[in-house]
Amino acid sequence: MTVAIVLGGLIGIEREWNNHPAGFRTHILVCLGSATLMILSIYGFSEFIDEPNIRIDPARLAAQVVSGIGFLGAGAILRNGSMVTGLTTAASVWVVASIGLCVGAGFYKGAISASVLVLISLHLFNRWEKRWMKNRRYHNVSIKIMEVPEAMPDLMQLFGRNGVVVKSFKAVPEPRQKNATNMQLTQINFQLKIADFTKLFDIFTQAAAFHHVQTIQSSAYEYRKSERAADLGTSARL
Repeated sequence: MTVAIVLGGLIGIEREWNNHPAGFRTHILVCLGSATLMILSIYGFSEFIDEPNIRIDPARLAAQVVSGIGFLGAGAILRNGSMVTGLTTAASVWVVASIGLCVGAGFYKGAISASVLVLISLHLFNRWEKRWMKNRRYHNVSIKIMEVPEAMPDLMQLFGRNGVVVKSFKAVPEPRQKNATNMQLTQINFQLKIADFTKLFDIFTQAAAFHHVQTIQSSAYEYRKSERAADLGTSARL
């Protein structure tokens, strides 16, 4: 159980350090719980092994852990419009459960090896992915605009000037939602490819300056125009 706490905690620290939904304590509890159930499955029913018509299956509780841990991982997956986050954290929770099962079964080599590989995947591969893959990815961006004639042309011209490729976009009218000036609002879901990722913040800042843009949301940036025309409270994160 102590080994399960240590291994689960190491992976949880990496998730907590990067501000993901399931962090340090969650991973510890998942790993400890899985190890405890594995120990129970192996040793908890040994006193009944000599009873007639009793068959002991040490893998039965383990199988239930593998299938049942999915509900906890699903709680770490967040959807915001067309953007989905938390998939990696959900996968790490599922892997931590398997590490706990290994610890509970006494398979320490497998548990430690899996923990090291998970940490390499979450930390080192994450840095590699951000460095080498960021310019090859399409970015899902949701921009809520007022329904005025110049709205879409302004955005398209802005993207064109900054070398942004628009792979696709979809307009989602919001008939019940209006802004402070009683203008009709429409949400445009873009799929963009940006050659230079460092320009992302500058591009969104320019888009936020348009009077018809109300909100901008992506996995790296968030902007929301205040109800008061004179107050453009902007929040951004990269």
